[in-house]
Amino acid sequence: MKGIAAAALLGLWVGAMPLASARIAAPAAQPAESAADALSPASRRLLAQVLRTRDNGGRPFMIVDKVNASVLVFEANGALRAHAPVLLGAARGDDSVPGIGERPIKDIRPHERTTPAGRFIAEAGRNTAGEDIVWVDYDAAVSMHRVRATNPAERRLQRLATPGVHDNRISYGCINVPAKFFDRYVGPLAVVGPVVYVLPEVRSPSEVFGARLDPAHTDQAAATAARSPLR
Repeated sequence: MKGIAAAALLGLWVGAMPLASARIAAPAAQPAESAADALSPASRRLLAQVLRTRDNGGRPFMIVDKVNASVLVFEANGALRAHAPVLLGAARGDDSVPGIGERPIKDIRPHERTTPAGRFIAEAGRNTAGEDIVWVDYDAAVSMHRVRATNPAERRLQRLATPGVHDNRISYGCINVPAKFFDRYVGPLAVVGPVVYVLPEVRSPSEVFGARLDPAHTDQAAATAARSPLR
């Protein structure tokens, strides 16, 4: 039954409406644009290598671009479905402190609030408040979830709405996305276990992904991906 339910939900997700760019207060759907307009060079190279190696294993996948504070959602064949701004860990860095997932959040020091880079298999879950979330790195307690405005002083909704990325670092490490974007794209996708690629900001992509970002194999594929229309 689980397999039937997952297949049905995946079918509903794939049949969703075209590209949406989910900035706060932005229209629910935006006109189609080329992938070159939505992807940074690093995201484009990673996308090309994922498609070349079929590293996603036939699953839908997401790319979190920390440098540009964005998340991109792709179908299994590499077609870009949607993208949105994100809030990330307040501290720069590509690794989680060992054992951080077992510590109370109040004990996490400012320099430890990183969003780890790497390749992850996401899964649906619940936080301690019973809210549905998507686990990215369960052991490190890093999830992707709707942005929460529980502390007005943090101005999280306003941070998501600004056009720049300088103020998108505020979380303890989790990836905050606009609520409507989560409900429409991220939540329904979690049931099929999508791959989540989190690009690094300190280490090089080759250190994090190895041969997945070998330029010798990706340059031509990246050029092709850049010309592909969004769907």
